[in-house]
Amino acid sequence: MKLEHLRRFAVLAEELHFPRSAEKLRIALASLYTTVDKLEEEVGQSLISRTPPTHLTPAGRLLLEEAHHRIADAPPPAPRQKAPGGGKAKANKGKGRAPIVKGEPKPYKKRQGR
Repeated sequence: MKLEHLRRFAVLAEELHFPRSAEKLRIALASLYTTVDKLEEEVGQSLISRTPPTHLTPAGRLLLEEAHHRIADAPPPAPRQKAPGGGKAKANKGKGRAPIVKGEPKPYKKRQGR
């Protein structure tokens, strides 16, 4: 099981509401559903009843305890590095002409006569 999946499951178990949990995690709702589906597939049992009111199943409660232990034992995540700033701006690559405007003939190109 991935640690990130366990973190998502722990937040979901705390909220017991899929949209609020996804918003709190700052992920897409579909991603949260996919995470829970993957965890349920690994465990082999349903972890959360999805019919209102949402609640944890007995297997979900056991996984939540395990998730809390694994999250506590895990090293802190590495800080994200910022992308290096700056860089060379793209010019017109030395073609010597203006960019093409939609609907306009290419500059310096003769039109074919009839």
